[in-house]
Amino acid sequence: MKLFKLFAIILPLFALAACSSSPDKGMQEGDVLVEDRGAESAGVDGQGADGEDMGAEAKVVVGEDQYAGNELNDPDSPLSNRTVYFEYDSDVVRNEDQQTLQAHAAYLAENPNLTVRLEGHTDERGSREYNLALGERRALSVRRILMLQGASIDQFQVTSFGEERPAEEGGDEYAWSQNRRVELVYVGR
Repeated sequence: MKLFKLFAIILPLFALAACSSSPDKGMQEGDVLVEDRGAESAGVDGQGADGEDMGAEAKVVVGEDQYAGNELNDPDSPLSNRTVYFEYDSDVVRNEDQQTLQAHAAYLAENPNLTVRLEGHTDERGSREYNLALGERRALSVRRILMLQGASIDQFQVTSFGEERPAEEGGDEYAWSQNRRVELVYVGR
């Protein structure tokens, strides 16, 4: 009887341990992790949105135009731009964002220990399901370009928030244009 009680206690613990593994383990090359978070979680979990956890502090030398620190934080570097915008209902990367993506691809190729989370977003038009899928397609378009230019598939996490995390509140063209985006979030080594 004691053995049965012990087994009844241990079995649920093993089941909980099995469920607590990270959601991206066992993912294949084409798989995508889609986070579905409500608008009440306004911040992004984890560190790295501004590159601060990359190991180097940014310093601007007063009185000179020199910058010493992490390349991701250099305001004169294309790496400081970590947002790619899209046209309405499109997952095609615009020509004006190609140079930025080339710089990020080169940086990722030079730093294979870094990971970047590609967060796809949409404006509020369209159904929730459609917008989650469109945000995913946008993030995958950015990933494809970065990989073609030297980054490794192991360096990416793809997430779609759809319309859930607008950068700009409002129902006009300006707000919509700011919300149709993919954000590149460096998450560390």
